[in-house]
Amino acid sequence: MAGGAPFGPGPFLIAGPCVVEDDDLNLRVGDRLARLAAKLGIAVTYKASFDKANRSRLAAARGPGLDAGLAALARVRAATGLPVLTDVHEAGQVAAAAGVADVLQVPAFLCRQTDLLVAAGRAGKPVNVKKGQWMSPEGMAGSVEKVRSGGAPAVAVTERGTFFGYGDLVVDMRNFERLRAACRAPVVFDATHSVQQPGRGSEGASGGLREFIPSLLMAAAAAGADGFFLETHPDPAHAPSDGPNMIPLGEIEDLVARALDVWHAARRRDD
Repeated sequence: MAGGAPFGPGPFLIAGPCVVEDDDLNLRVGDRLARLAAKLGIAVTYKASFDKANRSRLAAARGPGLDAGLAALARVRAATGLPVLTDVHEAGQVAAAAGVADVLQVPAFLCRQTDLLVAAGRAGKPVNVKKGQWMSPEGMAGSVEKVRSGGAPAVAVTERGTFFGYGDLVVDMRNFERLRAACRAPVVFDATHSVQQPGRGSEGASGGLREFIPSLLMAAAAAGADGFFLETHPDPAHAPSDGPNMIPLGEIEDLVARALDVWHAARRRDD
């Protein structure tokens, strides 16, 4: 696989813009991430969605769609050498996505959709399943079982916070150990969506508090996350989707380097 194994061994990173944009932006982000991978010695998978099918409002930006989005991701893969990851929302999208993507991802809101999970597993690609905000860690074992039943060569589970009463998401730092034990899979921390504020942005879109990403990321690195998921953009304020949750591209290398220091220090302590 281009760029190395997506889920380790060792700490790994899944990063990229929320949604596929034009080639200039996609390749700018991909080039920065490829250089980060080489400099920090970490496996990096480029992520971007060809469609954001769960937007809060009908008029919200969704992305270029299946065919154009996959073609754009193929160009990123060819230009950077990084493996690429994208979401699938329906079982009927899996075959086409697997023809381009190195890793398939099942979004949090779809983490119990049996047909989708089994189809993703049958594609023969590694699969990252995001934990639904309402799901217990132990409840995710069933989702992973469905993916494995299809024969997926590798499965990871991503923690991205739990809904709380006043519109924020709360990250339970116990979940890294609990998810790993229940699912017998590497556990990823999505630091960017964990600061999302569902429904609290402009005109009902999701808001977010990116200033809390670094502290949550460091805590997760110490608490046992195997890998990190970070959405990043050169100009988050003008991104078509999830701008309030994304790390500015110029800041991601320093942030990941700090998280790696914490990750390694925590494991030295455990040894």
